[in-house]
Amino acid sequence: MNVSHASVHPVEDPPTTGGGNNNNNAPIVRMKDIQGMPGTKGGLVLRVFQFFFAAAALAVMASTSDFPSVTAFRYLVAAAGLQCLWSLTLAIVDIYALLVMRFLQNYQVVSLFAIGDGITSTLTFAAACASAGITVLIDNDLGNCSENHCVQFETATAMAFISCGQEPCLGNRIRPGNCL
Repeated sequence: MNVSHASVHPVEDPPTTGGGNNNNNAPIVRMKDIQGMPGTKGGLVLRVFQFFFAAAALAVMASTSDFPSVTAFRYLVAAAGLQCLWSLTLAIVDIYALLVMRFLQNYQVVSLFAIGDGITSTLTFAAACASAGITVLIDNDLGNCSENHCVQFETATAMAFISCGQEPCLGNRIRPGNCL
């Protein structure tokens, strides 16, 4: 019976340069720097705009007298308030990182940012979708815009949609290719 047998061929170790320690010449691997990541000027600008639009949605919706009568509008106020707090907190973290020249490239920190951004943007998007549905119902289907604050409802809904679209790019930091 002819069966082939595996054989091992020795391979020479390449010679080391610069003494015996080759670790000094090893390249330093860093995460790719992209615009909008945490701890950069671009990330701070995105957080400030995110805060601004969420605060605008919150202020416009809260300025109407009849928003508490509709659950979707109350949900939008709550989600926009949470978005404001989250964006303001991370903007402060970005300002601190820029002032002390610290890179926020820690996997755990970036994961926390990504999870928080995912939760807040999903809540804000869902609230904006619900508010848009109610606004279309009031305006197009019921034709009661003259009796309600349709312009304010539409403005607050638009600001909420813009706010949840301002998420800084965290995708490349965790899984390559997920940046919008």
